[in-house]
Amino acid sequence: MYRKILVPLDGSPRAEAIMPHVTELAWQGKADVLLLQIIAPEVMSAAAYHRPPHLELDNLFKQHADQASAYLADRQAELRAKGIPCQTFVEYGPIVSTIIEVAAREKADLIAIASHGRSGLARAMYGSVAAGVLNQVNLPLLIIRASD
Repeated sequence: MYRKILVPLDGSPRAEAIMPHVTELAWQGKADVLLLQIIAPEVMSAAAYHRPPHLELDNLFKQHADQASAYLADRQAELRAKGIPCQTFVEYGPIVSTIIEVAAREKADLIAIASHGRSGLARAMYGSVAAGVLNQVNLPLLIIRASD
């Protein structure tokens, strides 16, 4: 049913809660999995304050990108060991719009994402990636609520 499933991950166990669902869908449907990690501009700005002044922003970005690539390579190896084709992408930009851009560019049929399940004031203050994608994309979404 789906040929390409885009899975945004941030390295947290909560985000990875989507993986069993994606693995099953991909395996049964013979779909490719596209793993995505995004380095957000605000992460780079905040991290710059905790670095020695001699460390340039380019080096900081490369460090974050290398960590993201290594993390995604591990998830990719897990999927490939199960016979599931997988590609990885590390992108820089605003999270919601970057997810949507990558989905369009790579012609994803489905976006699968775990939601933190915030509501009320917490959702208003922190926003929701899942809600942002839901409100802006015209693709099927698989959203699960990740528990603590």
